[in-house]
Amino acid sequence: MSVTVEIADAYSHCEAVTRGQAANFFYGIRLLPRDRRGAMCAVYAFARRVDDIGDGTLPHGEKLRLLDGEARALGAIATAGAGVALDMSATAGADVTAGEDPVMVALADAQRRFSLPADALGELIEGVRMDVTGATYESFEELLPYCRRVAGAIGRVCLAIFGLREGAGGDCVRAEGLADDLGVALQLTNILRDVREDAQNARVYLPAEDLRRFGVIAEDRPAMSLERTSTVLLGALESASAATGTGEDAQQLERLAALVRFEAERAAQWFDHGLQLAPLLDRRSAACVLAMAGIYRRLLERIDAHPEQAVRGRMSLPAHEKAWVAAKVMLGAGA
Repeated sequence: MSVTVEIADAYSHCEAVTRGQAANFFYGIRLLPRDRRGAMCAVYAFARRVDDIGDGTLPHGEKLRLLDGEARALGAIATAGAGVALDMSATAGADVTAGEDPVMVALADAQRRFSLPADALGELIEGVRMDVTGATYESFEELLPYCRRVAGAIGRVCLAIFGLREGAGGDCVRAEGLADDLGVALQLTNILRDVREDAQNARVYLPAEDLRRFGVIAEDRPAMSLERTSTVLLGALESASAATGTGEDAQQLERLAALVRFEAERAAQWFDHGLQLAPLLDRRSAACVLAMAGIYRRLLERIDAHPEQAVRGRMSLPAHEKAWVAAKVMLGAGA
């Protein structure tokens, strides 16, 4: 099915956003057929915008107002999918001109083509709303719903774009659960990668009970505010980064390194389960998933092997290593 020039422009915009801001994902996305690649880029561009609202410097009230606007736009897309015309910039087929929204144009078209679960994208907004309102996490059980909202939900949206392999149609419910679990694995990796940056921005995703278990927070301080917890964690990270010899700083580094290894093992278990999704997908969709997840898992392995580096700053893979992971998957899949 051909698309109009206007929608093609909207998809081009979303692909540019994805290529420029999501190298880890684009290595996998580019293995998909053009229509699925475009839909994935539309989903990413929307998710990026929602994340940027949460991570930006606007006052909390303004962030919440903008998130409400994104939720209304999603609702309009869902209504349009039911056959009701949209009188807004999210209208599928609208011209991409000044004052209109190419991301919502592309997302509306992707919704029409692939029946994207709008409720899942709404969960992403609610997850970012948790960031804005300063949610805290005492245990992993409390953190898990956040991970499912900001990453697992995206996994379920992507599953709508992917194709199941022939004969796997009866595994749809299982596939949705695995896509959700794989999203959790990716988010846990993000948390370990960004632990210092998040603490600097008064955000702490590592469960408080784990911080106490490994001695980062004293056992007699079980109920600190988010602001206080982030201050204590950042102080511990800075102390560990300055570690030399066998003093208190070195001991702090050992405690934090043990915490990172513990959390990395947890994330690896979620990868082990979530990657059971790949055999349920068609060849090119499986290659996409394995490339994206492979890059993140390789990063997680590096964090696990060198936790002191994760304590000192954000870790990443060089571009040539990401390309190698993607190429290895592509060759193995015959994509």
